[in-house]
Amino acid sequence: MTTAPQQEWWSAAEIAEAELPDMPTTKRRVNDLAARLAWSDHPDVARRRTGRGGGWEYHWTLFPHRAQALLLSRAKAAPIPDARPDRDEAWTWYETLPAGPKAKAEKRLMIIQKVAAFEAGGSTRNMAVCDVARMEGVAPRTIWNWLDMVSGIRADDRLPYLAPRNQTGRRSPRATEIDPQFLDLIKADYLRLEEPTLRSCYDRTVRIAKAQGIEITPLHTVSRWIKRTVSPTALVYARKGYEALKRMRPAQTRDKTAMHALEGVNGDFHRFDVFVRFPASADGQPEEIARVQMCAFQDIHSGMILSYRLDRTPNSHCVQLTLGEMIERWGIPEHVLLDNGREFAAKLITGGSKTRYRFKVKEDDPSGLLTSLGCEIHWALPYSGQSKPIERAFRDMCDRVAKHPAFAGAYTGNSPDAKPENYGNAAVPLAVFQKILDEEIKDHNERGDRRSEVAYGRSFADVFRESYANAPIRKATAAQRRLWLMGAEGIRANSTTGQINFMGNRYWADWMADIAGQKVVARFDRQALWDGIHIYSSSDAYLGFAPCQVKAGFFDMEDARATAKAKKAWVKTQKAELAAYRKLTVRDVADALEAATPQAPAEPVAAKVVRPLFDAPKTPVAEQPSDKVTAIQSAMVADLDAARTSRLAKSEEADGRDTFVRARELEQLQASGGHLTKQQQVWLAGYQTTAEYRTWSSMVEDFGEDVLAK
Repeated sequence: MTTAPQQEWWSAAEIAEAELPDMPTTKRRVNDLAARLAWSDHPDVARRRTGRGGGWEYHWTLFPHRAQALLLSRAKAAPIPDARPDRDEAWTWYETLPAGPKAKAEKRLMIIQKVAAFEAGGSTRNMAVCDVARMEGVAPRTIWNWLDMVSGIRADDRLPYLAPRNQTGRRSPRATEIDPQFLDLIKADYLRLEEPTLRSCYDRTVRIAKAQGIEITPLHTVSRWIKRTVSPTALVYARKGYEALKRMRPAQTRDKTAMHALEGVNGDFHRFDVFVRFPASADGQPEEIARVQMCAFQDIHSGMILSYRLDRTPNSHCVQLTLGEMIERWGIPEHVLLDNGREFAAKLITGGSKTRYRFKVKEDDPSGLLTSLGCEIHWALPYSGQSKPIERAFRDMCDRVAKHPAFAGAYTGNSPDAKPENYGNAAVPLAVFQKILDEEIKDHNERGDRRSEVAYGRSFADVFRESYANAPIRKATAAQRRLWLMGAEGIRANSTTGQINFMGNRYWADWMADIAGQKVVARFDRQALWDGIHIYSSSDAYLGFAPCQVKAGFFDMEDARATAKAKKAWVKTQKAELAAYRKLTVRDVADALEAATPQAPAEPVAAKVVRPLFDAPKTPVAEQPSDKVTAIQSAMVADLDAARTSRLAKSEEADGRDTFVRARELEQLQASGGHLTKQQQVWLAGYQTTAEYRTWSSMVEDFGEDVLAK
């Protein structure tokens, strides 16, 4: 709403007749005042009078302040609709302007501010406008127009209202009509993952359009239509796929400053692009050249690598040892971010976690290492490197470890098409690789000038040590150490005695009768199964220790893993061999038989001659064998007697006495501290489980050593 006098332009006679305050009351004096103040020199507020008599007319804004106030008081406030946008709409529109109109708006605002400054110094608005117009080189009428544009607007909101609107209008392009069928053909051919060029799609569509009588649109029109209507995200998704679309959205930025050392850790496996020579192992695995795998755990707050281990393949046992090393040295973390691989989701590590989406989850699953220690487990998104901060450390190791000078010739390249020219020329011994890795990870932790949000130029190790000194850290007890030094397997005790059969060994103690038939958890030393196992309930309560009663041939977990692997490979070979022999299935044979069998049932054969029965059956007379048959029968009986006599003689010779004597000699040698070969240990342990060994042991115990004499 704006207010103005009813009369804005005044002649000298009208001014004199109005008798306004501080204004002359005669026409001559009014003209003298106008000449003295040079009102007519300002065409924006002075104009020639049209009509009879001529003369000048002056705008009411030239009058003194009290005269203006009187005219305004006499005017009736008439509501005038304000077509200007509200402040939010004006500022939103202003942000879309280019730099040119914004610069003009800022210059206009500066001029208006100067007018306000002159007014604050005591000048009238008219004088202020005239002075500023003279200084800036613009017409006073122009400044008056700008003042009208911001009339009634707050001083801090004037900028968008002063922007020129005649230069900001954009002519909307005239859209060319395109045949919908032509567009459908273009879109179906162009928006696909093979990423054909628009030109090739257009040429194919033109051929189809000519054949079907569809109106053809020029290529440049189709190109503009695609740019105008198909969003960049939809175009990327259609032509490059989901992974490319995900990269168009920024990754989540997570704040680590509020955390402390060991509050959260994350772990993963990394395969180095280096050929490593693994030595032959005692369990029979031959020497092998392969790319080594590293399991590592990193502190999320500082970025420091806390523990790491090398292995041939990713497996849960390596994860268990790496976690145990970290917890033993630093403490128990509150949160653990893990990769979604099977080696981390194994029951040995995360059993009992409700968010495990690997393997079958059962209510009576044994608690894994992290679950038993009270760690909160988080799973990283599959195929999402941004979810695991340790991937950033692995990227550094790809350069500083895999491309180390000591590994020249053993580097494999990070992809099949990036193999170096000296690919396969060398293989690094495992001990050498471990030594270089230890040095580089130590340098990774201690290297300064880190630019993370918590390092500020310090090293990862400095950040970790500073936070670790003041953080509440949980340390593992002696009972908790068994969780990572032992493996866990959910097994069921014997329903009668409570005995546990595990890995071919038998474990039993007097107290185990109380757990007969129950499902329990056995924790054991991977390197010494013969030392016994610790028994826990399914709720992870410690029950007691069970010594090994009957020792089988498997004396460590590594042997068990190697044997299981060899057995699996052998079974696979036998299945393949059987499949090679069997070209047809049983079903094929059955179908062939059905086809070969006549469908119509055979007619039963009827007897045409029937022998009558007149007398009672007579007792048959035994026929005497001939001399030849009798001789043959006698020879057969003699052969059977000779075979029976031979078997008895061999049984007496091989009654197991010699085998038991050999076992006794090995036992005496072992008891005296003598050395047994691995084959002798395996044979002796297996023989001690046989009934023959127990029988001869009982005979020696009852009758003495003389029973062994032949």
